Amino acid sequence: MQTNPRLNIRAVTWANPVGADLRRAQQAELDARFGRPDHEPGVPPSGADCAVFLVAYDKGSGQPVGCGGLRLLDDATAEIKRLYVLPYTRGSGVASSILAALEAEAHKQGITRIKAEAGSAQPDGRNFYENSGFDPVPNFGAYIGVAHSYCYAKLIDSHSAAHTAMA
Repeated sequence: MQTNPRLNIRAVTWANPVGADLRRAQQAELDARFGRPDHEPGVPPSGADCAVFLVAYDKGSGQPVGCGGLRLLDDATAEIKRLYVLPYTRGSGVASSILAALEAEAHKQGITRIKAEAGSAQPDGRNFYENSGFDPVPNFGAYIGVAHSYCYAKLIDSHSAAHTAMA
């Protein structure tokens, strides 16, 4: 699961306090970006529907620097949820490393397609997915008909998971 020698990426439970703190920080940032707290359509992810939740720790300091999870949509498809890195680490490869670890975990679990969504107030998220090999797709699930949602998908196999890990 390690894709970055500066990070220690670990699977944790959804209830893990460090993961919960990172998710709260992400939601606070999104609340500020969107100007309201009700920016996420549908039911928020939970421990019951997440196939895996990862937390990335800086090896030097031991501090948590980011997180991300996979929510199962069906037997072969998962959605990336709560992919977040602390602002001071952005641009350093933390998000790409978490994504690579999520893709590797998806492949390991037999998930062959991952989807993602980023809103209109998240141009950085949209660019990240597009630069990570995701293709724009019609809005899916709770995002159908939501004007401020941009959806993406990527097929996962051993080659794609390894390629993301090397990027």
